[in-house]
This record gives sequence, structure tokens and C-alpha cells, in this order.
Amino acid sequence: MLSPRARLVVPGLALAGITVLTGAAAPGSVGGQVRAAEQPQLRAVEAPAAWRLSQGRGVTVAVLDTGVDPSAADLAGSVTTGPDYTLGADPPGYQPPHLHGTFIASLIAGHGSGPGQDGGVIGIAPAARVLSVRVILDDQEPGLGVYNSNPRYANAIDDGIRYATRHGARVINMSLGTGQPTRDMQAALGYAVSRGVLVVASAGNSGHPGAGFTPYSYPAAFTGVISVAAVNGAGQRATFSDRNSSVELSAPGISIIGAGPGGTYLQASGTSPASAFVAGVAALIRSAYPRLAPAQVAQALLASARHRPAGGYSPSTGFGEVDAVAALHAAGRLAAARPAAGLAARGHFGHAAGPVQVTHRAAARIAVLAGVAAAGTAGVIIALVVLTVLTVRTVRDRRRLGAAGPPGAAGPFGVAAPAPMRPRNVGLIELLGPADPADPAEPAGPDWPTAAGPEPGTETGP
Repeated sequence: MLSPRARLVVPGLALAGITVLTGAAAPGSVGGQVRAAEQPQLRAVEAPAAWRLSQGRGVTVAVLDTGVDPSAADLAGSVTTGPDYTLGADPPGYQPPHLHGTFIASLIAGHGSGPGQDGGVIGIAPAARVLSVRVILDDQEPGLGVYNSNPRYANAIDDGIRYATRHGARVINMSLGTGQPTRDMQAALGYAVSRGVLVVASAGNSGHPGAGFTPYSYPAAFTGVISVAAVNGAGQRATFSDRNSSVELSAPGISIIGAGPGGTYLQASGTSPASAFVAGVAALIRSAYPRLAPAQVAQALLASARHRPAGGYSPSTGFGEVDAVAALHAAGRLAAARPAAGLAARGHFGHAAGPVQVTHRAAARIAVLAGVAAAGTAGVIIALVVLTVLTVRTVRDRRRLGAAGPPGAAGPFGVAAPAPMRPRNVGLIELLGPADPADPAEPAGPDWPTAAGPEPGTETGP
């Protein structure tokens, strides 16, 4: 169980330079500008080409998050609202903003808006449905302290996973994370996977420049979950993206445009949108090839990734960046493959028949070798204990690191950026909110790089 006093700090999304835009979807309007501006992120994962093969119809993607605004024009008619496992944390009568959840849902299943739906945000799987399950709070909600300290909410995510599984979700996206794994969360994930649900989660935003490793984030680091890192347009890791052996796949995560509640549009960076992109591609596969098991869908996603690192794998970007078209083709090959009817005896026992070789036992030699093996085993056990101690110390040292937001920058479409931003804890994620002028300046921390170059937050190595 999660410690009710522990403040969960692993981020999934950081809203960088929030720009609030409203308007109709005519080509020259805000909606038209949004559609044009999001094209690079769609092309980066080959979504437009993939739509000729699948659009996600018939698939429900559960978005376990801060809640989704079902009235958002780009999601209207596609959202089913499930239970709120944070109920009671906010004061009576308070209406949650559903900021983070709406943004993530639009990247997965936005269908556009306006005449002919030719404006606004198109998600990776525009024909899919969203099951919204509220399991965390947005940063500005007054109940954040209660949520973080009351044991009543310790199993909110676990309950959300089970609910989504029981109510038809074929894909679960969790753009959130914590450094504290629990048996309850692991059991809930096992329940989901055993019932054919594919689970995708953001790797976390605790990364930093260089080749160092970051502590694991959960649920992303649990077996059976596809952990997604964030990359730039060249497939290079964003420096805020976690770097460790749990990372399996990567997707665009810098300056991503999505829909917000109340007719707004947002631009953001983080591993949260990267996870949403992968969940959207998974929905395309599950729609086109519904008989594939979660492990086969994962295989198709990983085996078809582009920008594959040297040697095939890197803890920075996993097996590479998701490619929707290639993943669908890989899934098609898996769906068409016939399982082997059996294996001939020679496959088990060798090709040639012949006399049985008799080996005589040398008792004295066996005794000596057994002693050597025992000593070696003891050494391995000691080494494992030392590695465990070092790992614990690394995690504790990482928790001392601070976090700071990037300097203000121009927003999308030439609109001036708002006041400087700084990251704040959101229970299981961190969002950026306006900096308090009374607060002293915070030093640059591991969650955000300092602005340098035309596209900050990327690295050139694996």
C-alpha cells in the first residue's frame, strides 16, 4: 500500500507555455491553426498514413488521469465517464478542471471539430472511444493536500485499473507515475493483462542530460506495462525523460499540441503525451487485429520501431520510436502466422541416432567442483546484497534533487507566452503553473533542462 504521508513526485506532463486559444474550425481560425500546427506530431508517428488501415473503431481506451471534459468539442460523443476515485478530496461544490486528462484523451482519440471536423485536434485513433477514470488531481485543485495525505486514496490507481478492465477497456493509458511500487498496483496490472488489456504508461520526467540513469517509475517499470520515453523530432531522448532499463519504446514528447477543457488548446512537453501516442497506436492495432494478445500487440509495437538505437536497444529510447504504419504491418504478420503444428523428435533430441555415451563418475573431482560452486554461489549472493544497497542509496539520493521549470518562451502560433512557470507536485505527476512572484528563483533541476538552442530538452546520444 502507498504510504499516506508520502508525496508522490514522478511527473508525466509539464505544461510549458500554456496558450489558451478559442474559436471556430475554419481554416483561418484557431481550430484551423491547431489542425495545421499538430501535423508534424502526427506525421512523426505516421498516423495519417496509418488511418488508411485503421482508425481505432470499436476499441475503448481507458484514460486513468485527472478526468476528461466530455464536452470538449474535439472529444464530444467519444467519452464515457467512469467513477471518480478522488471523490471527497476537493471541497464540496468544487468543479475539477480536468486539465491533464482532457489533454491526454485528445491525443489518443480526438476527432476534430467544426464543419466537417476539419479543425481542432485529431488523435492517433480518432474513431476510438475513451473511458475516463479519475484517479489523480490536477495541480491547482484545492484538495491536493488531502489526496496526498489521506490513506483513503492510496489505492485509487489500482481501483481504476480494475474498473477499466471490467468495463471493456482494451487499452489502458496511465500518463502518471510514482517511485513507490506496491503489491496492490502490481496485482491490479496482472488482473488487467490476464484479461487481455494492453497497458501503456509514461516513463517519467526525472531525467537529466548525460548518460546517468534515473530511478524506476511505476506503473511503467512493472512487467507487462509498455514504458514510454519522450523524444524530439530526430528521435533523440528529451533530457527530462527518464533513462533506465524499464524504457521499451519512445514517442514525440516536446511541444505537443492537444485540446484542453472548455474549448481551449494547450501546448505541452513530457512523457505523458508520448505515452498517449503509443496508446493511440495500440488502439489502431487492437481495432484492426482484435484477436492479438497484449503480448503480440507489444511485440508489433517494439519490433517495428523506427530510429532503432545502435545495438537494438537503449535505456534512453527503448527499442526506438513508435511507427504506426510499421506497427500495423507487423501486427498483420503476427495475426496471419500459423502456430507450429508440432516439433519432430529430432528437434528435441538431436539429428543423429547412435550408441548411448556412458560417462563414468569421478567422485573426487565432483567433490572439488562442488566446493568451488558453493563458494561462487556465496559470492553471487553477497554481490546481490551489495547491489541492492547501492540501488536503495541511489533512489534516496535522487529524491534530494530539486526541480525547476524552463524559462518563459513564446507560445504556439506566435502568441506571447504567459508568466514564467515552475513545476509543482501533482500527486502522481507534475504540472507547471504560474510562478509565484514572492517565491525565490529555483535552480535548474533534473526534471527540466535550461533553455539552450532552438529545441531545448534533447540529447544527441542514446
